Amino acid sequence: MDMLLILTYAAVCIAVFKIFRIPLNKWTVPTAILGGVVLIGGLVLLMNYNHPFTALTKRVYVTTPIVPTVKGRVIEVPVKPNTPLKHGDVLFKIEPTTYVAEVQRLNAALASAQTENVELDTSLETAVSKRVQAEAQMKRAEDEYLRYAEAFKLNAVSEKERDVRRGQYDIDKAAYEAALSEEKIARQSSESEYAGDNPQVAEIRAQLTTAEFNLQETVIRAPTDGYVTHLALRPGMMAVPLPLKPAMTFVHDEERFYIAAFRQNSLQRLKPGYEAEFLFKGLPGKVFLGEVVEVLPSIGEGEVQETGQVRGTGFFAREGRTLVKLRITDDMSEYLLPDGVSAEVAVYSDHFHHVAIMRKVLLRMKSWQSYLYLEH
Repeated sequence: MDMLLILTYAAVCIAVFKIFRIPLNKWTVPTAILGGVVLIGGLVLLMNYNHPFTALTKRVYVTTPIVPTVKGRVIEVPVKPNTPLKHGDVLFKIEPTTYVAEVQRLNAALASAQTENVELDTSLETAVSKRVQAEAQMKRAEDEYLRYAEAFKLNAVSEKERDVRRGQYDIDKAAYEAALSEEKIARQSSESEYAGDNPQVAEIRAQLTTAEFNLQETVIRAPTDGYVTHLALRPGMMAVPLPLKPAMTFVHDEERFYIAAFRQNSLQRLKPGYEAEFLFKGLPGKVFLGEVVEVLPSIGEGEVQETGQVRGTGFFAREGRTLVKLRITDDMSEYLLPDGVSAEVAVYSDHFHHVAIMRKVLLRMKSWQSYLYLEH
């Protein structure tokens, strides 16, 4: 851009010298050169600081690596690459046989556990009935023994008869204690609960929930509206729940923004709401209106993780540039601009607004240069 200004000034000087027939001497030529240095230098400084420009701009988009939560052989891939999908559309399917069998096994185990739970209730009822009978028998034996003990004191019965009744009472008491212990065990087995259910039944229910979830996860669906790109998955391949090895990449259908990396010199001239203009090498001769959405509050080169390593920001990791989020406000529907396309952006601040006309002219001249297809 600076060269364009210099060439433009040189052309104006030549025209002035020719039109007004100004002689070329040791006074006029240095004056023209010095005037150009002062004029162009001042304008360039004002323009670059108050209306910054960058060629480091990308149209960014968010993707989700599709990683299955279960492993198995892929049996179907109905999705087509780069074709619009709706939320919930099937992306691919995994062989479900083993997961179906596991659900069936746990359903059978649950039915068996529920039957055992009913049997536990029946056992409790039997133990309670047995304890009641043993308690009544013990009470009768106790009353009989006490009656004979009183009679023995009055010499109405012999010591042997009293001891026989005492022995029978001890036997019946032991039988009652045994029945009471049996009832306690049966009650604990029958009435023990976890989350309102028998522990064994609750455990099998939890296993069944996991198995049903795994079976459901054999059908992988689109997380949102969007499309699948770079699709290489085919039936017969193995899908595994390994984050480092996604089965496919899903691109979300959402508003696209542009991230531009500006030098820190103009940081105070970058604010949300400022007008911006975009140019694309793939659309020569055209400039599009936009606006600043956000100035990102952090720079990637300053990020330190727990490992002590400093992270960069990939394409934008150049001299610690400030990242700015922008959007295009013009209608771009008629143009083919793939996600990740590069752009060049100028931002116009509220300061020295009259100097912005230079930036706009230079931006359009730079856009016209895109008609020249030059290999690097």
